[in-house]
Amino acid sequence: MLEPLQASTRINLEKVSVLIVDDSAPSLDLLAQVVSGFGVKTLQRAESAKVAQVHLRERTFDLVISAINMTGVDGYELVKWLRLGALEANRYVPVILVSGHTPPSQVFKARDSGANFTVAKPITPKVLLERILWAAREERQFIECDSYLGPDRRFKNEGPPIGVEGRRRDDLPPELGDLAGDNMSQDQINALMRPSKVKL
Repeated sequence: MLEPLQASTRINLEKVSVLIVDDSAPSLDLLAQVVSGFGVKTLQRAESAKVAQVHLRERTFDLVISAINMTGVDGYELVKWLRLGALEANRYVPVILVSGHTPPSQVFKARDSGANFTVAKPITPKVLLERILWAAREERQFIECDSYLGPDRRFKNEGPPIGVEGRRRDDLPPELGDLAGDNMSQDQINALMRPSKVKL
């Protein structure tokens, strides 16, 4: 488990190439300011997932940070396209999804699309930087199968994603019922998305 950042921690992200995606101009500006504040010199902005796809076809990135809720292609679809598409150079790039609404169903959907982490709005620089560092030190292996490519989703033996047959005899059945409830706090999201050991 990774420790939270300390005030004395010094991080140099000067050589990191980051793509940020949001169809809200004010949110994109805010995200750009936060990421630039980390020392990032190579920052590419995309005003939609379609524009992001063009950038991802043209060059390689070290990190993608995208809003979830966008018109047209949303953040989930962007990550699925990135993971399962033919873009060999960017297929394994860490992806952090950002959302103002974080009910469990959205966090699970982000995880199942292949995202590394989800961050709840309003974004704080400290939380975003911690997630960037977590993604950089990712301990989960990437799993590749017909319907999924991304960080290993097996957490706490909660069974396979809905609609996917289990691979282990002790997997819980996928019929767990609909998820309901309030938005998850950032601490709850962290507990869900953070790498943890599982018994196979």
